[in-house]
Amino acid sequence: MDSIFTDIINEKEVGHFIYSDEKHIAILDKYPIDFGHSLLIPKKQYEKITDMPENEISDLFSKIPKIVNGILKATNADAFSLAQNNGRAAKQIIPHVHVHIIPRYNSKETIWTKRNIPSNDELQNLAKKIRDCIEN
Repeated sequence: MDSIFTDIINEKEVGHFIYSDEKHIAILDKYPIDFGHSLLIPKKQYEKITDMPENEISDLFSKIPKIVNGILKATNADAFSLAQNNGRAAKQIIPHVHVHIIPRYNSKETIWTKRNIPSNDELQNLAKKIRDCIEN
């Protein structure tokens, strides 16, 4: 069954793309835990990371440094966290493997349950800024 991520990959739904290659996309999270929160997603749908072949897991995670460096540069974040949930009990909402890349800031304390929901314009502008930092 297709997920919202499949629809974003196939451009049936809006996604604020920060990175794309033949096997992966990275988009801004519409409900960010913190400014610049992004998702790295394989284009091929797997529900859990344990469903993926090892080489595809390695390939997915090999993209993280390049994407993180662009996010950190664009957002002036001080650090970052990674999260990857598998199954409902782990709070995986969308049944399509994805890695959360969450910028962290020394100047503020992030409260996971309080999310500031940016507008589409804000997401679009931030996505462009991050893309420019990844590409350069």
